[in-house]
Amino acid sequence: MEKRIIDEEITLIPYYPNHEVTFQWYQDLELCRQVDNIDHVYTMETLKSMYFYLSTHGDCYYIEYKGQLVGDVTLKNDGEIAIVICREYQNRHIGRRCIKNIIELAGEKGMSQVKAEIYPFNEQSRNMFLTVGFEHFDNNRYIYNI
Repeated sequence: MEKRIIDEEITLIPYYPNHEVTFQWYQDLELCRQVDNIDHVYTMETLKSMYFYLSTHGDCYYIEYKGQLVGDVTLKNDGEIAIVICREYQNRHIGRRCIKNIIELAGEKGMSQVKAEIYPFNEQSRNMFLTVGFEHFDNNRYIYNI
């Protein structure tokens, strides 16, 4: 995997273990609720397990915004997209730009469709995916046909 330059502000950096930085994101209870619908923050063991899974079951990237790591995004081998932006950097359209680029990556890989699973209470993520062009499929699933 190579870096993916999205624009002058955002670059996707291929995953490498960087737990000191990423662990901070997952110490935000609201972010953990948005992502996993849990009522507790991640342990270091949970964080390492998550990144091991994502990096071995797809293309996992850190999101670098203006030189700062602010989140991660993964295109899983089954076409599911997972994205997290730490709360301090949400609402800057970083996620939209990353998702558009990950859709391009999916097309490059020959995928005809990508999907996302979003909890009903996560209006912010739901609105972001709908704005990019995803359609609500059923329950918590959203689909984008390439």
